[in-house]
Amino acid sequence: MAAWLAAQRPDVEWFCPQLAPSPRAAMRDVFERVAHWPRETTGVVGSSLGGFYATVVAERLGPACRAVLLNPAVHPARDLAGYVGELEAWHSDERFEFRAEDVEALRELEPADLTARDRYFAVIAKGDEVLDWREMTARVAGCRVKLLDGGDHALSDFDDHLPDVLAFLGLEQTGSKG
Repeated sequence: MAAWLAAQRPDVEWFCPQLAPSPRAAMRDVFERVAHWPRETTGVVGSSLGGFYATVVAERLGPACRAVLLNPAVHPARDLAGYVGELEAWHSDERFEFRAEDVEALRELEPADLTARDRYFAVIAKGDEVLDWREMTARVAGCRVKLLDGGDHALSDFDDHLPDVLAFLGLEQTGSKG
């Protein structure tokens, strides 16, 4: 997605940070960065726990903010409660501490329900080996959903779904306003 935006839509401000392990710090950093972004043209995309965070951001920014959820975590406080302690980052050898207070923060962040469901688009793989696709689809009922028969948690075929993601976000190639 970063490569496509850089090549086709350099006018779009792309923000894809490595989020802090602490949910409170992660959300603080994101909200500080997007505080002055125009809501009607702001879109968020997140995968797994990032999908949960994208939901939190969209709900707080209001009904104009669009959100794309890729195999989104639905109840991360419940699912991650057993992982308190020192952990290794998913995509590196970096170690970090995941604390009981982080589990509580996830519980506090969880939106009760999704509002303005037409602003959500979820790509969910039935082959997700980490999260239950039925729970994900129940969470986004009434939203636009692309349910994949196979796939995996990482959505290894994401490039195949990128056109749908970009269209949902209202992003066309250079020359049109997104």
